[in-house]
Amino acid sequence: MQTTEYPFAQALITDAEGRVQQVILDVQDYQQLIELIEDEGLYRLMEETRGEESFSLEEALIELEKL
Repeated sequence: MQTTEYPFAQALITDAEGRVQQVILDVQDYQQLIELIEDEGLYRLMEETRGEESFSLEEALIELEKL
């Protein structure tokens, strides 16, 4: 297996059979991937709550206090 098969991979660590076990990434690429995952999660939550009642900041804080 070569790093060209894995976008962002700087190096691959494999087991005795040659299966990839770990991928080494540049820290900037890692941070970018984390941001993309967080953005996707936010998008999914926004889609899930589409059409639900919105709260003002004050109302939201009151609701959070109840938790």
